Amino acid sequence: MKMVFNILPGKISGWKGLSLNNLHQDWLEKLQHNGYRLTGSRRIVVEIMAKSERALSPLEVYELARGQNAGLGLVTVYRTLEKLEELKLIQRVHQPQGCQAFIAAFTGHQHYILCKQCGKVEFFDGENLEDFFEKIGRQTGYRIEEHWLQLFGVCANCRQ
Repeated sequence: MKMVFNILPGKISGWKGLSLNNLHQDWLEKLQHNGYRLTGSRRIVVEIMAKSERALSPLEVYELARGQNAGLGLVTVYRTLEKLEELKLIQRVHQPQGCQAFIAAFTGHQHYILCKQCGKVEFFDGENLEDFFEKIGRQTGYRIEEHWLQLFGVCANCRQ
């Protein structure tokens, strides 16, 4: 997988109009409010995650962060990602090659498609999927109570 670090322009859908700088600051404030120290290394990891429009594995976050702080340890990256996930600020995604990655968590129920080449994530509502889930429930005899939908594909930029 090629390394791409895309920054979302302007505002992030699903974060109630927060700009990237405000999102980054909001996450730092939530960490501090929940008793976590705001070290320089943790700030860098938070900034990378808040500004990424693609799913990043812990190792990718580590490599990007080491460019800004050579003394950063991989354990710090894992612990910071764990804390961000506990606070529901990021969410775990699964990739076709099996390794886990993380993206900024969005409010509300949304589905997403993940580019298999660059890792870019696009969210979509999927409001018209209820009939599909009802049909599956009838076919299997299950009462579908919740679902999680992640699609894989190749984005327009990677197809060029």
